[in-house]
Amino acid sequence: MALAERAPHHEATGAAVSRPLLLLIGGALAFWLLVGLPARMLGGGDQALVFSGAAVLLCLPPMAATLLWAAWARDKTPADQMIMIAGSTGIRMAFVLGGGLVLFFAVPYFQGQASFWVWVLVVYLFTLALDVALMLAMRPAPKM
Repeated sequence: MALAERAPHHEATGAAVSRPLLLLIGGALAFWLLVGLPARMLGGGDQALVFSGAAVLLCLPPMAATLLWAAWARDKTPADQMIMIAGSTGIRMAFVLGGGLVLFFAVPYFQGQASFWVWVLVVYLFTLALDVALMLAMRPAPKM
């Protein structure tokens, strides 16, 4: 009986996490197309698509991880939620900057290309705003 009582909560939690995660991925990919394709047409060439796509691929994993972490911390103590907020900031920055540095120094196509960092910054700020908006939308309704 206890398992049957927990199943609806588990399904609701899974759906509550899956939808924001899909919105994050879809939003990032839509942003890539809506910004990358015009940049390519306006003179950025294929390099604009490669750099913007690489920036999206750098930003999505840590944003998705922090979104999942926020869903886990939603019903936890305020201390756990503050740890999630501070920790997610560090995770996002470390992953994106670390991955960007690896590409910049280790992959010849990215070496010496300052425009790559412009794309990383633009995509990072967009995905961060989207990530935070989705986290706020996942908050439970205030108890009265």
